[in-house]
Order: sequence, then structure tokens, then C-alpha cells
Amino acid sequence: MNRVYNFSAGPSTLPEEVLKQAADEMLDYKGCGMSVMEMSHRSKVYEEIIHNAEASLRKLMGIPENYKVLFLQGGASLQFAMVPLNLMRKSKRADYVNTGEWAKKAIKEAKRYGEVRVVGSSEEETYNHIPSLNPADFDKEADYFHITSNNTIFGTKFKNLPDTGDVPLVADMSSDILSCPVDVTKYGLIYAGAQKNMGPAGLTVVIVREDLVGHAPDTTPTMLNYKTHADAGSMFNTPPTFAVYIAGMVFDWVLAKGGLVEMEKINVRKANLLYDYLDQSKLFKGTVVKEDRSIMNIPFVTPSAELDAKFIKEAEAQGFVNLKGHRIVGGMRASIYNAMPVEGVEKLVALMKDFEARNA
Repeated sequence: MNRVYNFSAGPSTLPEEVLKQAADEMLDYKGCGMSVMEMSHRSKVYEEIIHNAEASLRKLMGIPENYKVLFLQGGASLQFAMVPLNLMRKSKRADYVNTGEWAKKAIKEAKRYGEVRVVGSSEEETYNHIPSLNPADFDKEADYFHITSNNTIFGTKFKNLPDTGDVPLVADMSSDILSCPVDVTKYGLIYAGAQKNMGPAGLTVVIVREDLVGHAPDTTPTMLNYKTHADAGSMFNTPPTFAVYIAGMVFDWVLAKGGLVEMEKINVRKANLLYDYLDQSKLFKGTVVKEDRSIMNIPFVTPSAELDAKFIKEAEAQGFVNLKGHRIVGGMRASIYNAMPVEGVEKLVALMKDFEARNA
């Protein structure tokens, strides 16, 4: 077997232990004679899978009992609409922070359902930092306050949460969920596409405080109402069964590694390996201000697009794939999610050093 080092921003690399277990159970899940992909979601066997997945995630993140955990579909992009549909119920207003392309898409979608105020933006600086936020500018009557906790394309991360008072804080955590401990009680709602740190594409996890559920207008489509899924235990319709199964194993894998405290230590170590090299390199440069750097997504560039392309080509030939940066930023981007081993980052840095020695 010849595994590559996959630095994709998503779908991303998964733990090998999880993949091997899934392979072992592909034809016969625990003696039931069929794959998880084939079984009825109403069967007792599958009900145990989805219940165990939720229990593991609750343990991993310390999710309180007054929060619902929903396993949905449609990606974070569908949540851009579901959040305002369900939460814009009193003032019909919400505050958003524009820190990147996905935040921008969320803002555009929310404007369909109510008044959106952008209380901070780093767009003019190509999103290379998290903008300063002044609580005095926040709408105290807003139905919610939305942030993108980690910005996959531009490589920035909220290190300090905005003080929103009684206004529920909503966070798109698609690219940093499970990378470090999170105090769920500080949020009214958390949502995340699974394909970066939790499992394969097709699953979206929503963690929502109970008092925010059940207030969608009657015109809300049934499938876009959080109450529909909360009341049915994420089984109103056929859930993404295989994705939930893999995610449950990923949750257990993180627990076995020591949980989110230990996972954060490993992730910081990996990120520092790359950032420390970028800070002293004469050829490669990071694109984000130091204080707002992500530990999940690290964009960097050389002095020219030609050198960028040359490095990407050489890296791919040696088994380092999906390093090409997003088309908006260019250059390179190393996404080093939980399942990327430390060894992968060490070897990437060694490759970069060799390339610099030959091209600087």
C-alpha cells in the first residue's frame, strides 16, 4: 500500500485506523451479514450506530443535556439558510463577521430572511486577519451573532470569542471542530460539515441549544426546521448512514488519543513546525498575521506563480498531494487536520527546505 500525504482542505485525510476498521466491516458489520451502507436506518443495528456516535460526540465535546445534536445533510452551505430560517424570529436582525469566502456566503444567504449587519470585516486586507470587534457596535436586539471560527481558505482563526451578551453566538466550525477544546455553553448553535475533521462528505453536524429550537415560521420547509430533526433524533428521513458510522469511529479515535486537550497539543505542534520554518524562510512566506493564524489551514506562497507551480508539481511527484492553494489566494495551502500525522508535516518541511536550497 502506498498512501500519500493528503493536505486537502476537504474532503480530507481520515485516520488509518478508522479506514482499516471500515474495510474490515465493509461486507459484514459485526456479524449482521451486510455493510452499514446496505442496512435499514430503522434497524436496531443502525439505531445503535447513530446513538453511539452521538454519545461519543457529547463526551468528546462535553455537550450539555440542554443541547440537541443533529446529524443532517446539505453541508455548511445549507446551514447558511437554516440558521436564519430558524433563529430570525424576534427582531429579524442578525450580526455577522466577514472573515472569508464562507462567511461572505453565509451573509448573502441570511439577507434573504432578515436584516444583516456586518460588524467587522477583513475583506479589504484579503482576509489576512480577524478584524477587531467592538461590543458597543453589536446589536443587543439581534436574534443571533454569527462567526466563522476558522477560515479554511485564508487560514485565520478566532482566538477570542466576541462578547455577545444575551445574543446567541452561532459558529460555523467546519474546519476546526474537534481540533481543540470548545466550551459549548458559550454558543447558541454550532454547525460543521464533517469532511474536514469528522468524517466523509455528506454529513453535517449541528449542535443547538434547546430553547432555540421550535420557533421557525410555519412557512419553513419541513426538512429545514431544526425541530423536525430534533424530535426525530436525526431520523426523520434516511440520514447519511455511512458517513455517521465513519464519524462515530472518528469520535472514538479522538477519545482514544486523549480527547481534545491532547489533540490540540498535537495540532499546535504540527502547525508550529510549519510556521517556524515559514518565519525564517527566504523563499516561502505565510500570508496571515501571526496572532490570527489557524492551526488547521496554513496558506503560503513563493515570490512567483511559476515557483508556486513548480513546487506543487514536485511535491505531488513525491506523494504530497492537494497542496495547491484556493484559486482566490493562489500559492499553496497545507491543511493539517487531526488525522494528518506529525510525520507528514515534518516531511513537508524537509521537502520545502530542499526546494528552497535549489531555488532561492
